[in-house]
Amino acid sequence: MHLLQRGIGIQAVLSAVTFILSLSLGAARAAENYVMKVTLPTLNDTLHQTAKNFAAAVEKDSGGRIKTEVYPASQLGSIPRQIEGTQFGAIQCAMIPPEFFVGVDERFEVMTAPGLIDSMPQGQRVAADPEVLKLMLGLGAKKGLHGIGLFLATPSHIISKRPIRHLEDFKGKKLRVFASDFQFEALKRLGATPVAMTLGDVLPALQQGAIDGAVAALNVYVPMQFQDAAKYVTETNQPAIFIIVEINLKWYESLPKDLQQIVDQAAARETVAINQVTIDFVDKMRKTWVERGGEIINLPPDEQSTMMKMLASVGADVSKTKPQLNAAYKVLVDAAARAR
Repeated sequence: MHLLQRGIGIQAVLSAVTFILSLSLGAARAAENYVMKVTLPTLNDTLHQTAKNFAAAVEKDSGGRIKTEVYPASQLGSIPRQIEGTQFGAIQCAMIPPEFFVGVDERFEVMTAPGLIDSMPQGQRVAADPEVLKLMLGLGAKKGLHGIGLFLATPSHIISKRPIRHLEDFKGKKLRVFASDFQFEALKRLGATPVAMTLGDVLPALQQGAIDGAVAALNVYVPMQFQDAAKYVTETNQPAIFIIVEINLKWYESLPKDLQQIVDQAAARETVAINQVTIDFVDKMRKTWVERGGEIINLPPDEQSTMMKMLASVGADVSKTKPQLNAAYKVLVDAAARAR
């Protein structure tokens, strides 16, 4: 009996010690600080502002348990290096146009199909569409990524060393594009030669004459001082440029549940809060570009209409032999129709 009581006493003590240790470990984990590096390719634009807003919200809402650092203008490497860094954990968060993730999953490029987006408000509704979010934010799950946000940054514009005033002016020009078959096919139909290139290489390539122009946006050209390399910007408005927010999956899973919710909720909130700012910013960039000596060009209305007819079938044609890509494209087509 004495031995039995002694055994029960020892067991009770061990249980108590285990309980206390678990509480201590739980408290230590709750108090643990995490670092979230946020990387992006641009500077002083709405993407940069969204990154700063998101980082500030995460740090505030977590009570400082997540310390955030924002690295604009590709400070952590070229866009491919930023994506790899986020996949494998050297970087915790990347905010980049989704088509650059095409090496992770080819469906990331569907957001760049031309003809889907007619206006910025419509594009913002597409970015908030539940079916689009379900598709896009889940694409990297098997490749080390956790998607948490999607938003429209700007329509795209073509900068060029010589003016593109008519459809005929596209012919023979070497133009930088994003890493997307949709953009490749679109420019080929216009008679241009597409050249895939990361953003950090565009300005030197323009200065050296390696390319005649580039697909990007005034949101990039103005803050990054492109006007001395090329002064002409043609507003094709196709395709729309979206931004996806991706988190390293292992880092995300290492967070306590409450911090996971904070990160998810902050991204969802800030990618919507920036919407009006993006519209106002594009208008501001138009004015600033002209003030700095640049010229903004629009194709004649009949030629813009002709261009849109030429590009209308790009998405279907590029994706028709790829079932998964085609299914993703149809999700975007349906969402675009709902958002009009």
